[in-house]
This record gives sequence, C-alpha cells and structure tokens, in this order.
Amino acid sequence: GFVIMQAFRVGYINDFKNRDKKVMLVDNKEVGIFRIDDNFYAWENICPHQGGPVCQGRLYPLVKENLDDQNESHGRFYDEDNLNIVCPWHGLEFDIKTGKHPGNPNLALSSLPIKIDSEVIYVFI
Repeated sequence: GFVIMQAFRVGYINDFKNRDKKVMLVDNKEVGIFRIDDNFYAWENICPHQGGPVCQGRLYPLVKENLDDQNESHGRFYDEDNLNIVCPWHGLEFDIKTGKHPGNPNLALSSLPIKIDSEVIYVFI
C-alpha cells in the first residue's frame, strides 16, 4: 500500500545554533533534529541496538588514530568534520550525517525526510 507522509513543522532555522539538537515528539514519534553547519538531519530516537533513546546522547567528534607512513600510532586526534552521536544506554556511536555505526554498517539510525521552506523546518512522518 501507499504510505502518505505528512509534513510537521519542528521549528525555524534560527532556533538551532551549529551542532544544536532538539528531541521532540512529532506525531507520536520521538525525533531528534540536528543542525551541523548549514545542514539539518532528522533521526528517529530509537537506537537500532536495543531501542535506547539515541538522540538524547552526546555529540562527539570522531576519534582517529594519528598513524605515520609505517602505521605507527602517534596518539589520537578528533576529526571535527565527523560527528558521532553516542547512545546513552550502551555507548554505541552513529555518524550524525549518515546514521551508520562506524564498525557495523548494518546498524543504522532511521532517517526521516526533512525540508526547509523559507526558514521553517519540516519533518515528514
């Protein structure tokens, strides 16, 4: 069957500073809305691991190993361009832009379509 998605207004661009998030109930679904630079992302607030409230977690830059040409480690650094959300229940991490778990691409957040129309942000459910 056909599923008709409805648009729900969830705020204005100016309600969000860079790297802000808001978790809200939209049509009986808990949704996390994130602003990264000038892009907005909407994810269902359900961790694919065990259903935890993943969007309530904290955003962290991806930690990378600083490897030289011989593959020797020189400590770690934060990749500020890649932010992960960390689920508060069991610490699973997901890329906030793709929704994917870095170690297991089969584990991923459920994305919701988002649209911006003259400063207003809409999520489709």
